[in-house]
Amino acid sequence: MKTEQDGAGALEESGSQGPELYSAASPGPQQEPISTYFEEKVPIPEDDMTKLFSFRKLWAFTGPGFLMSIAYLDPGNIESDLQSGARAGFKLLWVLLGATIIGLLLQRLAARLGVVTGMHLAEVCNRHYPTVPRIILWLMVELAIIGSDMQEVIGCAIALNLLSVGRIPLWAGVLITIIDTFVFLFLDKYGLRKLEAFFGFLITIMALSFGYEYVRVAPDQGEVLKGMFVPYCSGCGPTQLEQAVGVVGAVIMPHNIYLHSALVKSRDINRSNKKEVKEANKYYFIESSIALFVSFLINVFVVAVFAEAFYGKTNMEVSLQCNETGSAHSELFPANNETLEVDIYKGGVVLGCFFGPAALYIWAIGILAAGQSSTMTGTYSGQFVMEGFLNLRWSRFARVLLTRSIAIFPTLLVAVFQDVQHLTGMNDFLNVLQSMQLPFALIPILTFTSLTSLMNDFANGLVWKIGGGLVILVVCAINMYFVVVYVTALNSTVLYVFSALLSITYLSFVSYLVWRCLIALGVSRLDFRGSAQYPPAVLMDEQPEFDS
Repeated sequence: MKTEQDGAGALEESGSQGPELYSAASPGPQQEPISTYFEEKVPIPEDDMTKLFSFRKLWAFTGPGFLMSIAYLDPGNIESDLQSGARAGFKLLWVLLGATIIGLLLQRLAARLGVVTGMHLAEVCNRHYPTVPRIILWLMVELAIIGSDMQEVIGCAIALNLLSVGRIPLWAGVLITIIDTFVFLFLDKYGLRKLEAFFGFLITIMALSFGYEYVRVAPDQGEVLKGMFVPYCSGCGPTQLEQAVGVVGAVIMPHNIYLHSALVKSRDINRSNKKEVKEANKYYFIESSIALFVSFLINVFVVAVFAEAFYGKTNMEVSLQCNETGSAHSELFPANNETLEVDIYKGGVVLGCFFGPAALYIWAIGILAAGQSSTMTGTYSGQFVMEGFLNLRWSRFARVLLTRSIAIFPTLLVAVFQDVQHLTGMNDFLNVLQSMQLPFALIPILTFTSLTSLMNDFANGLVWKIGGGLVILVVCAINMYFVVVYVTALNSTVLYVFSALLSITYLSFVSYLVWRCLIALGVSRLDFRGSAQYPPAVLMDEQPEFDS
Protein backbone atom coordinates (compact mmCIF):
# COMPACT_ATOMS: atom_id res chain seq x y z
CA MET A 1 0.00 0.00 0.00
CA LYS A 2 1.33 3.47 -0.86
CA THR A 3 1.86 5.97 1.89
CA GLU A 4 1.23 9.66 1.44
CA GLN A 5 4.97 10.22 1.01
CA ASP A 6 5.12 7.50 -1.65
CA GLY A 7 2.30 9.22 -3.51
CA ALA A 8 4.04 12.58 -3.35
CA GLY A 9 7.25 10.95 -4.58
CA ALA A 10 5.41 9.42 -7.50
CA LEU A 11 4.24 12.91 -8.42
CA GLU A 12 7.74 14.30 -8.46
CA GLU A 13 9.05 11.40 -10.53
CA SER A 14 6.38 11.77 -13.19
CA GLY A 15 8.17 14.86 -14.58
CA SER A 16 7.14 16.01 -18.01
CA GLN A 17 4.93 12.99 -18.59
CA GLY A 18 2.45 14.40 -16.10
CA PRO A 19 1.05 12.62 -13.05
CA GLU A 20 -1.48 9.89 -13.43
CA LEU A 21 -5.20 10.49 -13.20
CA TYR A 22 -6.47 10.65 -9.66
CA SER A 23 -9.78 9.22 -8.67
CA ALA A 24 -12.31 9.79 -5.94
CA ALA A 25 -14.34 6.80 -6.93
CA SER A 26 -12.16 4.48 -4.88
CA PRO A 27 -11.17 6.43 -1.77
CA GLY A 28 -8.46 5.23 0.52
CA PRO A 29 -9.13 3.33 3.72
CA GLN A 30 -9.57 6.49 5.77
CA GLN A 31 -12.21 7.96 3.47
CA GLU A 32 -15.65 6.46 3.36
CA PRO A 33 -17.65 7.17 0.23
CA ILE A 34 -20.41 9.71 0.70
CA SER A 35 -23.86 8.55 -0.36
CA THR A 36 -25.74 11.16 -2.31
CA TYR A 37 -28.80 10.73 -4.47
CA PHE A 38 -26.98 8.10 -6.53
CA GLU A 39 -26.74 5.24 -4.05
CA GLU A 40 -27.09 3.06 -7.13
CA LYS A 41 -25.28 3.49 -10.43
CA VAL A 42 -27.00 3.10 -13.77
CA PRO A 43 -25.25 0.41 -15.87
CA ILE A 44 -24.17 1.29 -19.39
CA PRO A 45 -25.00 -1.32 -22.08
CA GLU A 46 -21.95 -2.93 -23.69
CA ASP A 47 -22.53 -2.15 -27.33
CA ASP A 48 -19.80 -2.31 -29.97
CA MET A 49 -17.30 0.42 -28.99
CA THR A 50 -16.51 1.04 -32.66
CA LYS A 51 -20.06 2.27 -33.35
CA LEU A 52 -20.22 6.03 -33.68
CA PHE A 53 -23.62 6.26 -31.98
CA SER A 54 -25.97 4.06 -29.98
CA PHE A 55 -29.48 5.04 -28.91
CA ARG A 56 -29.30 2.43 -26.13
CA LYS A 57 -26.27 4.12 -24.65
CA LEU A 58 -27.76 7.60 -25.08
CA TRP A 59 -30.82 6.41 -23.16
CA ALA A 60 -28.59 5.02 -20.39
CA PHE A 61 -26.85 8.39 -20.06
CA THR A 62 -30.12 10.35 -20.23
CA GLY A 63 -31.13 11.88 -16.91
CA PRO A 64 -28.45 14.15 -15.40
CA GLY A 65 -28.70 16.68 -18.23
CA PHE A 66 -32.46 17.04 -17.81
CA LEU A 67 -32.11 17.48 -14.05
CA MET A 68 -29.48 20.14 -14.77
CA SER A 69 -31.75 21.85 -17.33
CA ILE A 70 -34.39 22.47 -14.69
CA ALA A 71 -32.27 25.34 -13.38
CA TYR A 72 -32.92 27.00 -16.78
CA LEU A 73 -36.66 26.72 -16.11
CA ASP A 74 -36.99 27.86 -12.51
CA PRO A 75 -39.48 30.62 -11.57
CA GLY A 76 -36.71 33.23 -11.68
CA ASN A 77 -36.05 32.35 -15.33
CA ILE A 78 -39.75 32.33 -16.16
CA GLU A 79 -40.15 35.79 -14.62
CA SER A 80 -37.15 37.05 -16.58
CA ASP A 81 -38.69 35.59 -19.76
CA LEU A 82 -42.08 37.24 -19.34
CA GLN A 83 -40.50 40.59 -18.43
CA SER A 84 -38.28 40.33 -21.50
CA GLY A 85 -41.33 39.83 -23.70
CA ALA A 86 -43.38 42.57 -22.04
CA ARG A 87 -40.56 45.15 -22.10
CA ALA A 88 -38.72 44.37 -25.34
CA GLY A 89 -41.08 42.24 -27.41
CA PHE A 90 -39.28 39.61 -29.48
CA LYS A 91 -36.07 41.66 -29.70
CA LEU A 92 -34.13 39.83 -26.98
CA LEU A 93 -34.75 36.24 -28.05
CA TRP A 94 -31.25 36.13 -29.57
CA VAL A 95 -29.84 37.02 -26.14
CA LEU A 96 -31.72 34.07 -24.65
CA LEU A 97 -30.36 31.80 -27.40
CA GLY A 98 -26.79 33.02 -26.86
CA ALA A 99 -27.04 32.64 -23.07
CA THR A 100 -28.32 29.08 -23.47
CA ILE A 101 -25.45 28.15 -25.81
CA ILE A 102 -22.92 29.64 -23.38
CA GLY A 103 -24.63 27.71 -20.59
CA LEU A 104 -24.24 24.48 -22.58
CA LEU A 105 -20.50 25.05 -23.01
CA LEU A 106 -20.08 25.68 -19.29
CA GLN A 107 -22.16 22.60 -18.41
CA ARG A 108 -19.87 20.59 -20.70
CA LEU A 109 -16.92 21.55 -18.51
CA ALA A 110 -18.83 20.57 -15.36
CA ALA A 111 -19.81 17.18 -16.76
CA ARG A 112 -16.28 16.43 -17.95
CA LEU A 113 -14.87 17.19 -14.51
CA GLY A 114 -17.25 14.74 -12.85
CA VAL A 115 -16.77 12.00 -15.45
CA VAL A 116 -12.97 12.16 -15.67
CA THR A 117 -12.11 12.62 -11.98
CA GLY A 118 -15.03 10.86 -10.30
CA MET A 119 -15.38 13.94 -8.09
CA HIS A 120 -17.80 16.82 -8.30
CA LEU A 121 -16.67 20.45 -8.24
CA ALA A 122 -17.16 20.98 -4.49
CA GLU A 123 -15.03 17.93 -3.71
CA VAL A 124 -12.26 19.13 -6.03
CA CYS A 125 -12.35 22.59 -4.43
CA ASN A 126 -12.07 20.94 -1.02
CA ARG A 127 -8.91 19.11 -2.06
CA HIS A 128 -7.18 21.93 -3.92
CA TYR A 129 -7.94 25.23 -2.18
CA PRO A 130 -6.46 26.19 1.22
CA THR A 131 -8.80 26.22 4.23
CA VAL A 132 -9.76 29.91 4.38
CA PRO A 133 -10.48 30.37 0.63
CA ARG A 134 -12.35 27.05 0.67
CA ILE A 135 -14.66 28.20 3.47
CA ILE A 136 -15.27 31.57 1.81
CA LEU A 137 -16.03 29.80 -1.48
CA TRP A 138 -18.47 27.47 0.27
CA LEU A 139 -20.28 30.41 1.91
CA MET A 140 -20.58 32.23 -1.41
CA VAL A 141 -22.02 29.18 -3.16
CA GLU A 142 -24.44 28.63 -0.27
CA LEU A 143 -25.65 32.22 -0.70
CA ALA A 144 -26.33 31.52 -4.38
CA ILE A 145 -28.28 28.37 -3.48
CA ILE A 146 -30.30 30.20 -0.84
CA GLY A 147 -31.15 32.97 -3.32
CA SER A 148 -32.19 30.46 -5.96
CA ASP A 149 -34.21 28.44 -3.45
CA MET A 150 -36.07 31.54 -2.32
CA GLN A 151 -37.15 32.24 -5.89
CA GLU A 152 -38.22 28.64 -6.39
CA VAL A 153 -40.18 28.29 -3.16
CA ILE A 154 -41.81 31.69 -3.69
CA GLY A 155 -42.79 30.53 -7.19
CA CYS A 156 -44.48 27.44 -5.77
CA ALA A 157 -46.28 29.53 -3.14
CA ILE A 158 -47.54 31.99 -5.78
CA ALA A 159 -48.73 29.13 -8.01
CA LEU A 160 -50.68 27.58 -5.13
CA ASN A 161 -52.14 31.00 -4.31
CA LEU A 162 -53.34 31.44 -7.91
CA LEU A 163 -54.74 27.91 -8.16
CA SER A 164 -56.66 28.31 -4.91
CA VAL A 165 -57.95 31.78 -5.89
CA GLY A 166 -56.15 33.28 -2.91
CA ARG A 167 -57.38 30.74 -0.35
CA ILE A 168 -53.86 29.40 0.29
CA PRO A 169 -51.77 32.28 1.69
CA LEU A 170 -48.12 32.56 0.75
CA TRP A 171 -46.75 31.33 4.07
CA ALA A 172 -48.94 28.22 3.80
CA GLY A 173 -47.71 27.66 0.24
CA VAL A 174 -44.12 27.81 1.48
CA LEU A 175 -44.86 25.19 4.17
CA ILE A 176 -46.60 22.92 1.63
CA THR A 177 -43.56 23.20 -0.64
CA ILE A 178 -41.26 22.22 2.24
CA ILE A 179 -43.29 19.12 3.03
CA ASP A 180 -43.74 17.84 -0.52
CA THR A 181 -40.07 18.49 -1.29
CA PHE A 182 -39.08 16.18 1.55
CA VAL A 183 -41.46 13.54 0.21
CA PHE A 184 -40.26 13.76 -3.39
CA LEU A 185 -36.59 13.78 -2.40
CA PHE A 186 -36.91 10.23 -1.16
CA LEU A 187 -38.35 8.94 -4.44
CA ASP A 188 -34.92 7.61 -5.34
CA LYS A 189 -35.42 4.89 -2.74
CA TYR A 190 -37.58 3.31 -5.43
CA GLY A 191 -34.83 3.61 -8.03
CA LEU A 192 -32.75 6.36 -9.56
CA ARG A 193 -34.39 6.02 -12.96
CA LYS A 194 -37.83 6.50 -11.39
CA LEU A 195 -36.61 9.74 -9.81
CA GLU A 196 -35.26 10.95 -13.14
CA ALA A 197 -38.55 9.97 -14.80
CA PHE A 198 -40.41 12.10 -12.25
CA PHE A 199 -38.30 15.11 -13.18
CA GLY A 200 -38.99 14.35 -16.84
CA PHE A 201 -42.71 14.35 -16.01
CA LEU A 202 -42.45 17.81 -14.42
CA ILE A 203 -40.59 19.16 -17.48
CA THR A 204 -43.35 17.71 -19.67
CA ILE A 205 -45.97 19.54 -17.58
CA MET A 206 -44.07 22.81 -18.11
CA ALA A 207 -43.81 22.20 -21.85
CA LEU A 208 -47.54 21.45 -22.14
CA SER A 209 -48.60 24.35 -19.89
CA PHE A 210 -46.52 27.07 -21.50
CA GLY A 211 -47.02 25.44 -24.90
CA TYR A 212 -50.79 25.83 -24.42
CA GLU A 213 -50.31 29.54 -23.72
CA TYR A 214 -48.17 29.82 -26.87
CA VAL A 215 -50.81 28.18 -29.04
CA ARG A 216 -53.61 30.20 -27.39
CA VAL A 217 -51.90 33.55 -27.94
CA ALA A 218 -50.54 32.53 -31.39
CA PRO A 219 -47.48 34.82 -31.71
CA ASP A 220 -46.22 35.94 -35.12
CA GLN A 221 -43.81 33.14 -36.12
CA GLY A 222 -41.82 35.43 -38.39
CA GLU A 223 -41.18 37.82 -35.50
CA VAL A 224 -40.16 34.92 -33.28
CA LEU A 225 -37.56 33.70 -35.78
CA LYS A 226 -36.35 37.24 -36.49
CA GLY A 227 -35.91 37.95 -32.78
CA MET A 228 -34.10 34.64 -32.31
CA PHE A 229 -31.55 34.89 -35.13
CA VAL A 230 -31.07 38.63 -35.78
CA PRO A 231 -28.75 39.97 -33.05
CA TYR A 232 -30.10 43.49 -33.06
CA CYS A 233 -32.43 45.52 -30.85
CA SER A 234 -33.82 48.51 -32.73
CA GLY A 235 -35.20 51.30 -30.58
CA CYS A 236 -33.93 49.73 -27.38
CA GLY A 237 -32.96 51.90 -24.42
CA PRO A 238 -31.64 51.39 -20.88
CA THR A 239 -34.69 49.36 -19.88
CA GLN A 240 -34.15 46.81 -22.63
CA LEU A 241 -30.38 46.73 -21.97
CA GLU A 242 -30.96 45.96 -18.29
CA GLN A 243 -33.45 43.29 -19.29
CA ALA A 244 -30.93 41.69 -21.66
CA VAL A 245 -28.38 41.58 -18.85
CA GLY A 246 -31.05 40.10 -16.59
CA VAL A 247 -31.73 37.33 -19.12
CA VAL A 248 -28.07 36.26 -19.07
CA GLY A 249 -27.96 36.41 -15.28
CA ALA A 250 -31.12 34.34 -14.91
CA VAL A 251 -30.01 31.61 -17.34
CA ILE A 252 -26.44 30.97 -16.14
CA MET A 253 -26.65 30.01 -12.47
CA PRO A 254 -23.62 29.25 -10.29
CA HIS A 255 -24.96 26.33 -8.26
CA ASN A 256 -25.93 24.51 -11.44
CA ILE A 257 -22.25 24.00 -12.33
CA TYR A 258 -21.73 22.23 -8.99
CA LEU A 259 -24.93 20.22 -9.47
CA HIS A 260 -24.14 18.90 -12.95
CA SER A 261 -20.61 17.84 -12.02
CA ALA A 262 -22.15 15.66 -9.29
CA LEU A 263 -25.09 14.23 -11.24
CA VAL A 264 -22.87 12.63 -13.90
CA LYS A 265 -21.33 10.39 -11.23
CA SER A 266 -24.54 8.35 -11.25
CA ARG A 267 -23.49 6.22 -14.24
CA ASP A 268 -21.31 3.13 -13.98
CA ILE A 269 -18.21 4.18 -15.93
CA ASN A 270 -14.80 2.52 -15.82
CA ARG A 271 -12.69 5.63 -15.51
CA SER A 272 -9.44 3.73 -16.02
CA ASN A 273 -10.59 3.02 -19.59
CA LYS A 274 -9.97 6.04 -21.78
CA LYS A 275 -12.46 4.95 -24.43
CA GLU A 276 -15.26 4.63 -21.89
CA VAL A 277 -14.50 8.05 -20.42
CA LYS A 278 -14.41 9.62 -23.88
CA GLU A 279 -17.67 7.92 -24.78
CA ALA A 280 -19.32 9.10 -21.55
CA ASN A 281 -18.26 12.68 -22.28
CA LYS A 282 -19.75 12.41 -25.78
CA TYR A 283 -23.12 11.06 -24.68
CA TYR A 284 -23.42 13.46 -21.76
CA PHE A 285 -22.80 16.37 -24.13
CA ILE A 286 -25.47 15.09 -26.55
CA GLU A 287 -27.92 14.59 -23.69
CA SER A 288 -27.21 18.05 -22.26
CA SER A 289 -27.70 19.60 -25.71
CA ILE A 290 -31.12 17.96 -26.06
CA ALA A 291 -32.14 18.92 -22.53
CA LEU A 292 -31.14 22.57 -22.96
CA PHE A 293 -32.84 22.69 -26.36
CA VAL A 294 -36.08 21.62 -24.66
CA SER A 295 -35.60 24.21 -21.91
CA PHE A 296 -34.86 26.87 -24.54
CA LEU A 297 -38.12 26.11 -26.36
CA ILE A 298 -40.08 26.42 -23.12
CA ASN A 299 -38.41 29.77 -22.39
CA VAL A 300 -39.21 30.91 -25.93
CA PHE A 301 -42.88 30.01 -25.35
CA VAL A 302 -43.02 32.36 -22.36
CA VAL A 303 -41.14 35.24 -24.02
CA ALA A 304 -43.24 35.01 -27.19
CA VAL A 305 -46.57 34.90 -25.32
CA PHE A 306 -45.88 38.12 -23.41
CA ALA A 307 -44.21 39.78 -26.40
CA GLU A 308 -47.24 39.17 -28.62
CA ALA A 309 -49.97 39.91 -26.09
CA PHE A 310 -48.57 42.54 -23.72
CA TYR A 311 -45.63 44.38 -25.32
CA GLY A 312 -46.47 48.10 -25.26
CA LYS A 313 -49.62 47.60 -23.19
CA THR A 314 -50.41 50.18 -20.49
CA ASN A 315 -51.80 49.66 -17.01
CA MET A 316 -55.01 51.40 -18.10
CA GLU A 317 -55.62 48.95 -20.95
CA VAL A 318 -55.05 45.95 -18.71
CA SER A 319 -57.18 47.41 -15.90
CA LEU A 320 -60.11 48.02 -18.25
CA GLN A 321 -59.87 44.49 -19.68
CA CYS A 322 -59.73 42.93 -16.21
CA ASN A 323 -62.77 44.98 -15.12
CA GLU A 324 -64.71 43.88 -18.18
CA THR A 325 -64.02 40.20 -17.48
CA GLY A 326 -64.89 40.55 -13.80
CA SER A 327 -61.42 39.67 -12.56
CA ALA A 328 -60.90 39.89 -8.81
CA HIS A 329 -57.37 41.19 -9.38
CA SER A 330 -58.05 44.36 -11.39
CA GLU A 331 -56.76 46.50 -8.47
CA LEU A 332 -53.25 45.22 -9.24
CA PHE A 333 -53.12 47.58 -12.23
CA PRO A 334 -53.39 51.33 -11.52
CA ALA A 335 -55.52 53.39 -13.89
CA ASN A 336 -52.64 55.23 -15.59
CA ASN A 337 -50.86 55.14 -18.93
CA GLU A 338 -47.55 53.81 -17.64
CA THR A 339 -46.15 50.72 -19.34
CA LEU A 340 -47.36 47.44 -17.88
CA GLU A 341 -44.98 45.84 -15.35
CA VAL A 342 -45.47 42.11 -14.83
CA ASP A 343 -44.08 39.30 -12.70
CA ILE A 344 -45.07 35.64 -12.38
CA TYR A 345 -48.11 36.58 -10.26
CA LYS A 346 -49.37 39.46 -12.40
CA GLY A 347 -48.46 37.46 -15.50
CA GLY A 348 -51.01 34.80 -14.61
CA VAL A 349 -53.61 37.45 -13.82
CA VAL A 350 -53.27 39.28 -17.14
CA LEU A 351 -53.40 36.00 -19.05
CA GLY A 352 -56.66 35.24 -17.26
CA CYS A 353 -58.05 38.68 -18.07
CA PHE A 354 -57.23 38.52 -21.80
CA PHE A 355 -57.49 34.80 -22.59
CA GLY A 356 -59.88 33.37 -20.01
CA PRO A 357 -59.60 31.60 -16.63
CA ALA A 358 -58.14 28.46 -18.24
CA ALA A 359 -55.06 30.44 -19.28
CA LEU A 360 -54.54 31.60 -15.69
CA TYR A 361 -54.87 28.14 -14.12
CA ILE A 362 -52.71 26.42 -16.75
CA TRP A 363 -50.09 29.13 -16.23
CA ALA A 364 -50.17 28.45 -12.48
CA ILE A 365 -49.76 24.71 -13.07
CA GLY A 366 -46.66 25.40 -15.18
CA ILE A 367 -45.21 27.70 -12.49
CA LEU A 368 -45.91 25.06 -9.83
CA ALA A 369 -44.07 22.40 -11.87
CA ALA A 370 -41.16 24.81 -12.43
CA GLY A 371 -40.96 25.72 -8.76
CA GLN A 372 -41.30 22.19 -7.43
CA SER A 373 -38.73 20.64 -9.77
CA SER A 374 -36.17 23.40 -9.26
CA THR A 375 -36.69 23.31 -5.48
CA MET A 376 -35.76 19.62 -5.50
CA THR A 377 -32.67 20.10 -7.66
CA GLY A 378 -31.73 23.10 -5.52
CA THR A 379 -31.80 20.85 -2.47
CA TYR A 380 -29.53 18.36 -4.23
CA SER A 381 -27.15 21.23 -5.04
CA GLY A 382 -27.10 22.18 -1.37
CA GLN A 383 -26.34 18.60 -0.38
CA PHE A 384 -23.50 18.19 -2.87
CA VAL A 385 -21.95 21.55 -2.01
CA MET A 386 -22.09 21.00 1.74
CA GLU A 387 -20.84 17.42 1.49
CA GLY A 388 -18.00 18.37 -0.84
CA PHE A 389 -16.74 21.51 0.87
CA LEU A 390 -17.19 20.34 4.47
CA ASN A 391 -16.64 16.61 3.94
CA LEU A 392 -19.75 15.78 5.97
CA ARG A 393 -20.47 12.23 7.12
CA TRP A 394 -24.05 12.73 8.24
CA SER A 395 -27.10 10.58 7.66
CA ARG A 396 -29.07 11.29 4.53
CA PHE A 397 -32.08 12.67 6.42
CA ALA A 398 -29.91 15.00 8.54
CA ARG A 399 -28.21 16.40 5.45
CA VAL A 400 -31.53 17.03 3.69
CA LEU A 401 -33.00 18.62 6.82
CA LEU A 402 -30.08 21.00 7.28
CA THR A 403 -29.69 22.07 3.65
CA ARG A 404 -33.46 22.53 3.28
CA SER A 405 -33.78 24.54 6.49
CA ILE A 406 -30.96 26.93 5.56
CA ALA A 407 -32.80 27.93 2.38
CA ILE A 408 -36.39 27.74 3.61
CA PHE A 409 -36.15 29.73 6.86
CA PRO A 410 -35.49 33.16 5.28
CA THR A 411 -38.12 32.44 2.63
CA LEU A 412 -40.74 31.66 5.27
CA LEU A 413 -39.96 34.88 7.15
CA VAL A 414 -40.37 36.92 3.98
CA ALA A 415 -43.63 35.13 3.10
CA VAL A 416 -45.09 35.80 6.56
CA PHE A 417 -44.27 39.52 6.64
CA GLN A 418 -44.78 40.47 2.98
CA ASP A 419 -47.75 40.32 0.62
CA VAL A 420 -47.60 38.75 -2.82
CA GLN A 421 -46.85 42.00 -4.66
CA HIS A 422 -43.80 42.79 -2.52
CA LEU A 423 -42.72 39.17 -2.54
CA THR A 424 -42.41 38.94 -6.31
CA GLY A 425 -40.54 42.25 -6.30
CA MET A 426 -37.65 40.47 -4.55
CA ASN A 427 -36.73 38.78 -7.81
CA ASP A 428 -34.33 41.54 -8.90
CA PHE A 429 -32.49 41.44 -5.56
CA LEU A 430 -32.17 37.65 -5.69
CA ASN A 431 -30.93 37.77 -9.28
CA VAL A 432 -28.28 40.29 -8.21
CA LEU A 433 -27.28 38.01 -5.33
CA GLN A 434 -26.79 35.07 -7.70
CA SER A 435 -25.01 37.21 -10.28
CA MET A 436 -22.42 38.16 -7.66
CA GLN A 437 -21.75 34.48 -6.91
CA LEU A 438 -21.22 33.48 -10.55
CA PRO A 439 -17.39 33.84 -10.53
CA PHE A 440 -17.24 31.34 -7.64
CA ALA A 441 -18.44 28.59 -9.94
CA LEU A 442 -17.09 29.61 -13.34
CA ILE A 443 -13.51 30.37 -12.31
CA PRO A 444 -13.01 27.09 -10.39
CA ILE A 445 -14.52 24.96 -13.18
CA LEU A 446 -12.17 26.48 -15.76
CA THR A 447 -9.25 26.15 -13.34
CA PHE A 448 -9.68 22.46 -12.62
CA THR A 449 -10.67 21.31 -16.10
CA SER A 450 -7.43 22.92 -17.34
CA LEU A 451 -5.20 20.99 -14.92
CA THR A 452 -3.37 18.12 -16.61
CA SER A 453 -2.54 16.68 -13.19
CA LEU A 454 -6.27 16.29 -12.56
CA MET A 455 -7.80 15.73 -16.00
CA ASN A 456 -4.90 13.95 -17.70
CA ASP A 457 -5.60 13.61 -21.44
CA PHE A 458 -8.98 15.33 -21.01
CA ALA A 459 -7.61 18.66 -19.77
CA ASN A 460 -8.73 21.73 -21.71
CA GLY A 461 -6.73 22.45 -24.85
CA LEU A 462 -5.53 25.90 -25.84
CA VAL A 463 -8.77 26.75 -27.66
CA TRP A 464 -10.91 25.82 -24.67
CA LYS A 465 -8.60 27.65 -22.27
CA ILE A 466 -8.71 30.88 -24.25
CA GLY A 467 -12.33 30.53 -25.35
CA GLY A 468 -13.51 29.46 -21.91
CA GLY A 469 -11.62 32.30 -20.27
CA LEU A 470 -13.13 34.88 -22.63
CA VAL A 471 -16.66 33.49 -22.20
CA ILE A 472 -16.37 33.53 -18.43
CA LEU A 473 -14.93 37.06 -18.53
CA VAL A 474 -17.84 38.30 -20.67
CA VAL A 475 -20.50 36.55 -18.56
CA CYS A 476 -19.03 37.86 -15.29
CA ALA A 477 -18.74 41.39 -16.75
CA ILE A 478 -22.37 41.33 -17.87
CA ASN A 479 -23.50 40.19 -14.46
CA MET A 480 -21.38 42.77 -12.67
CA TYR A 481 -23.01 45.45 -14.84
CA PHE A 482 -26.37 44.16 -13.65
CA VAL A 483 -25.20 44.46 -10.03
CA VAL A 484 -23.91 48.02 -10.56
CA VAL A 485 -27.18 49.12 -12.19
CA TYR A 486 -29.15 47.66 -9.28
CA VAL A 487 -26.98 49.29 -6.60
CA THR A 488 -26.95 52.74 -8.27
CA ALA A 489 -30.76 52.66 -8.36
CA LEU A 490 -30.93 52.38 -4.56
CA ASN A 491 -30.25 56.12 -4.06
CA SER A 492 -28.77 55.72 -0.58
CA THR A 493 -25.37 57.10 0.48
CA VAL A 494 -25.07 54.57 3.29
CA LEU A 495 -25.71 51.70 0.88
CA TYR A 496 -23.20 53.17 -1.58
CA VAL A 497 -20.48 53.22 1.10
CA PHE A 498 -21.36 49.72 2.26
CA SER A 499 -21.34 48.47 -1.34
CA ALA A 500 -17.93 50.05 -1.95
CA LEU A 501 -16.41 48.33 1.09
CA LEU A 502 -18.03 45.04 0.15
CA SER A 503 -16.75 45.40 -3.41
CA ILE A 504 -13.14 45.70 -2.25
CA THR A 505 -13.38 42.45 -0.29
CA TYR A 506 -15.31 40.75 -3.08
CA LEU A 507 -12.88 41.76 -5.83
CA SER A 508 -9.90 40.74 -3.69
CA PHE A 509 -11.22 37.20 -3.39
CA VAL A 510 -12.16 37.02 -7.07
CA SER A 511 -8.63 38.19 -7.90
CA TYR A 512 -7.21 35.36 -5.79
CA LEU A 513 -9.30 32.81 -7.72
CA VAL A 514 -8.26 34.38 -11.04
CA TRP A 515 -4.59 34.19 -9.99
CA ARG A 516 -4.84 30.48 -9.32
CA CYS A 517 -6.82 30.01 -12.54
CA LEU A 518 -4.16 31.75 -14.62
CA ILE A 519 -1.51 29.47 -13.13
CA ALA A 520 -3.64 26.45 -14.06
CA LEU A 521 -3.97 27.88 -17.59
CA GLY A 522 -0.19 27.86 -17.91
CA VAL A 523 0.93 31.33 -16.79
CA SER A 524 3.59 29.81 -14.55
CA ARG A 525 5.45 33.08 -13.97
CA LEU A 526 2.63 34.09 -11.60
CA ASP A 527 3.37 31.11 -9.35
CA PHE A 528 5.71 32.82 -6.91
CA ARG A 529 7.86 30.27 -5.06
CA GLY A 530 5.43 27.49 -5.96
CA SER A 531 2.83 28.82 -3.51
CA ALA A 532 -0.07 27.83 -5.74
CA GLN A 533 1.01 24.31 -6.63
CA TYR A 534 -2.01 22.04 -7.00
CA PRO A 535 -1.74 18.84 -4.96
CA PRO A 536 -3.14 15.54 -6.17
CA ALA A 537 -6.86 15.11 -5.68
CA VAL A 538 -6.77 11.90 -3.64
CA LEU A 539 -3.87 9.59 -2.81
CA MET A 540 -5.01 6.08 -3.59
CA ASP A 541 -3.76 2.58 -3.09
CA GLU A 542 -3.42 2.29 -6.85
CA GLN A 543 -3.02 4.99 -9.47
CA PRO A 544 -5.18 3.92 -12.41
CA GLU A 545 -3.84 4.28 -15.89
CA PHE A 546 -6.01 4.55 -18.96
CA ASP A 547 -6.43 1.24 -20.75
CA SER A 548 -5.92 1.45 -24.45
